[in-house]
Amino acid sequence: MVAANAMAFAQTRTEPTALALRSAGRADAQAFERLSYLCDRIGPRVACSEPFLKAVRWAESLFKTDGQEVVRLEPVTTQPWVRGRERAAMLAPVPYELPMLGLGGSVATPTGGLEAPVVLVRSIAELGPQVKGKIVLFAPNIPEGASGGERYGIYAPLRFRGASRAAAFGAVAMLLRTAPVHSLGTPHTGMLAYDPGQPKIPAATVACEQAEWMARLLAQGQEVRVHLEMEAHSAGSVLTANVVSEIRGSDRPDEIVLIGAHLDSWDIGQGAQDDGVGVVQVVEALRLLKAQGLRPKRTIRAVLFVNEEHGLDGGRAYAAAHGQEKHVAAIECDSGCGMPRAWSVAGTPEQTGWFLQAAAPLGLPVRLGGGGSDLDALEAHGVLVGEMGVDVPEYFDVHHTHADTLDKVDPKCLREGTGAMAALAWQLANALDAPLPGVRK
Repeated sequence: MVAANAMAFAQTRTEPTALALRSAGRADAQAFERLSYLCDRIGPRVACSEPFLKAVRWAESLFKTDGQEVVRLEPVTTQPWVRGRERAAMLAPVPYELPMLGLGGSVATPTGGLEAPVVLVRSIAELGPQVKGKIVLFAPNIPEGASGGERYGIYAPLRFRGASRAAAFGAVAMLLRTAPVHSLGTPHTGMLAYDPGQPKIPAATVACEQAEWMARLLAQGQEVRVHLEMEAHSAGSVLTANVVSEIRGSDRPDEIVLIGAHLDSWDIGQGAQDDGVGVVQVVEALRLLKAQGLRPKRTIRAVLFVNEEHGLDGGRAYAAAHGQEKHVAAIECDSGCGMPRAWSVAGTPEQTGWFLQAAAPLGLPVRLGGGGSDLDALEAHGVLVGEMGVDVPEYFDVHHTHADTLDKVDPKCLREGTGAMAALAWQLANALDAPLPGVRK
């Protein structure tokens, strides 16, 4: 199968065009200007908020300004989560306002807040009767020298499941140490997932410096008491939209190569790395193809998804509307701004072999396992999914924080990623004999 794909790929003769697109991306002065507008003029854009709706109109206007032949808004119904007023304060043994952020999807505290002693837990396995009536502080042990991704891999499961696991033993709230080694007093937010079989308790993160301070006090036998107050709630069902644009294919217009990113962000920072960079790279990749007068054999479709952060509603709505169409590949940009280092893909052996041959002229290795969260529903339909892996060592130090701002973005890396996405889309849209969506083995 791989040999057949290699022969088919050789017949497409698209290498010069792919290299020209990468060069055009490196010279793209407009990419950073557009990202600057999204970050500085629109700012944080929680799904269905007024800034998000402004971002939808902005993205739609960009595609139209670029002369794209198909531009449309596709309706999505979502239930955004609203943070409301929140605070956490250590009352004893030292009065101190704790830097904190409620976790997305958390319930509120009782009116006026709650106060309870804190109990330190390093892992879910340590939970037991000792947490009843207390605020659980998860402060996992982080191996020395762990990378940002490795630290996030330890932190994320506690963020998702820690509150319900603690509630099962009678805890009244959860606090979670944020992911970086040194967060400079900047906590991270993110979604949690409640177990419907357990009570829902308020959940928040605290900056690692203050979490470790409380951990040291508890290790010394000191009682630590915390007051937690959160007004978190759901805003109910709201109608919004994915932004979609495409260049129709010349020979196989019903076969689709999707490139996507999520337009929403958290309600803090500017959503620069997560995922303003991806949004601009997708918009600009399509613009570069249009500007050079290129007509791919397959349709290249750009999708800016709504509500990746709070529930993946945009990805699910897209799959519900388009899942029966023939997507030969779907690639998401949602890894921050760094130099492209690899493509990560998930699919059948036939699909990944085809992708490997198509992507070969771009000079980046292909790794198995990947695909952005917005593509989960398409992956369930058997579509090959993937993402661009980039070198951003500090990504997990800033994403989902007040520090996710434009100044963290390297314009050179932004341009490099834009060119890589445009070139990959072109290669996939022109490589012959794409395997049908199939069942993963």
